[in-house]
Amino acid sequence: MIKFGPSGNSESFYAAGYSHTEESAKFVKERGLDCFEYSFGRGVRMTEDKAISIGEAFKENGVEISVHAPYFVNFANPDDEMAAKSYGYVLDSGKMVDLMGGTRVVFHPAAQGKEERETAVSRTEDRLKVLRDYIYLNNLEHLMFCPETMGKTAQIGTVEEIARFCLVDPVFTPCVDFGHVNAREQGSLKTKGDYLDRLEYLIEKLGYERMKHFHVHFSKIQYGAKGEIRHLTFADEVFGPEFMPLAEALFELRLEPYIVSESAGTQAEDAAAMKQMYAIACGADTFS
Repeated sequence: MIKFGPSGNSESFYAAGYSHTEESAKFVKERGLDCFEYSFGRGVRMTEDKAISIGEAFKENGVEISVHAPYFVNFANPDDEMAAKSYGYVLDSGKMVDLMGGTRVVFHPAAQGKEERETAVSRTEDRLKVLRDYIYLNNLEHLMFCPETMGKTAQIGTVEEIARFCLVDPVFTPCVDFGHVNAREQGSLKTKGDYLDRLEYLIEKLGYERMKHFHVHFSKIQYGAKGEIRHLTFADEVFGPEFMPLAEALFELRLEPYIVSESAGTQAEDAAAMKQMYAIACGADTFS
């Protein structure tokens, strides 16, 4: 089943007096949501006991959990020592989500730097082959590792590049951040057809079974000439994208991803709004 939830804790979580990630499970469940993404953005500093404690809370509440690897990952870095750190960031994230009882690790693939685009993309692809080997060596191949589409033109992570990376091995499944795609492509996502174009391309390249349960990030994002500037909330009326056309496309294609809201501070509320919009797209009054 398709699942909806927030990335991290929204402002309303703290306003309600909560503070611990274990409490996020109950908070999310009470709002009718199904999943939650924990970010290791600044590094994997969690103890194994803490990961297990978080996992128990989410299992008790019937909410699924995914993680985002540290933002420092850059598999295009020419420095092999820095690349080794990137392997560690992703693998450590995988070990933690496994202890939490989750199955998904999202990661940023790379930055182009000063090199030619194809040079950086090709190096990233080669490094992901090495990452694949480490994943199997660490017995983590039961997890889904999700390279993410990126929002700035200087970053590696177009829809086409992510498809290419996922062809390396079945352990890789796309994380399509539609806000990033829209920002990178200067407001390209407007109609159901716009979303269908991207989704059908990925299905063609990777197959329906791989894409059926892919990973989604969604938020409205302010953008400029070089792409993404900052995340917004659904209250914004200037920048897109809008979720309803995506909901209609997902329903038409019978895709059932995790959909994680990355709105700025209102991620729980906007995740609930997306769940309701999906219900409408399905022709139902409510969706559970």
